[in-house]
Amino acid sequence: MLNRIKKILSHKTKVDLILLKFKFKSLDYFGFDIPTKKRRIFIFLAADYGNLGDVAITYAQHKYLSSTFSDYLVTEIPISQTLKGLEYVRRTIKKDDIVTTVGGGNMGDLYEQIENFRQLVFEYFPNNKIISFPQTIDFSETDKGLKALQNAQKIYQKHKHLLLLAREQKTFDFFQKHFPKNKSLLVPDIVMSLNFVEPIYERNGAVICLREDKEKKLTNQENEELVNTIKSSYSETIFRDTHIGTDYMSLRYRVRELFSIWNTFKKSELVVTDRLHGMIFCYITNTPAIVLLNNNHKVQSSYEWIKSSKNIHLIPDYSVDRVKEVIELMKKDSVENKKEDLVSKFSEIKEIVLNSL
Repeated sequence: MLNRIKKILSHKTKVDLILLKFKFKSLDYFGFDIPTKKRRIFIFLAADYGNLGDVAITYAQHKYLSSTFSDYLVTEIPISQTLKGLEYVRRTIKKDDIVTTVGGGNMGDLYEQIENFRQLVFEYFPNNKIISFPQTIDFSETDKGLKALQNAQKIYQKHKHLLLLAREQKTFDFFQKHFPKNKSLLVPDIVMSLNFVEPIYERNGAVICLREDKEKKLTNQENEELVNTIKSSYSETIFRDTHIGTDYMSLRYRVRELFSIWNTFKKSELVVTDRLHGMIFCYITNTPAIVLLNNNHKVQSSYEWIKSSKNIHLIPDYSVDRVKEVIELMKKDSVENKKEDLVSKFSEIKEIVLNSL
């Protein structure tokens, strides 16, 4: 009977019941040990699952906050611990503490549970400054999507100290139109603030980093054709994905996996990818890349930030002939690309948070 009831209840209702139960638990129950002497910044929805793009966002966000707000203690609340974290932080938060939510591409009705968690963060801390780190937003045009957008508008715009960061123009325009009461700012994906060019390794062979999910745009035939072309063009070809399929990862394990894939890229002559963070990992390691589109605007829109990079080639309309042309061009070009520093693009965030939020 209990299992049948659980199946009937919506995710939001289940969450509300869990949060109600937590209100009667002691502080020790939640398992957090966060010092209270310093002012604190909390990172909610921190990625502890196997999407290395999201893990890199969490890592870069933590690094940026620690550097920019050096007199604050930065603490991650893993997404798997969101509900416990909400109740624990609600009881211990101070007026000057800052709350942040992780950037990425999960704002909207496609990832309903994560969006629900984000809205809970906004509701739980109405008097604290909140930064929603650079996101791509996507509410569908369905009845469900429009209803979800209306609910988001109600919750977001109720918060008087919320800063919405967009990582591409389309999302920024959406914020301006649908969330006019909230401050919004256009900045790159926070991972673009990283620089892992050093140390420099000898490069050899190619890495293929392609999607195998619902965002994939290449057909199976195109995929096979592309792989064969890369294999015939380089002495060695290896396959790496930014999704490693592991959940509940410790902080140490997450960082180790990030540095592993970055080093793999840094040791390759070329990376071929249709993943947004496959492209961004190439940018932060100054690795030559051929970038293909997925089935939404994330890759092409984010490429605008790094289009001056001479060693990252976007092919918006796939053709194997174009891939071969770019490979030949890259093999002949011996000029080392000078990576553009995008850190200055984030400078306005601190000014807004401290003085006008």
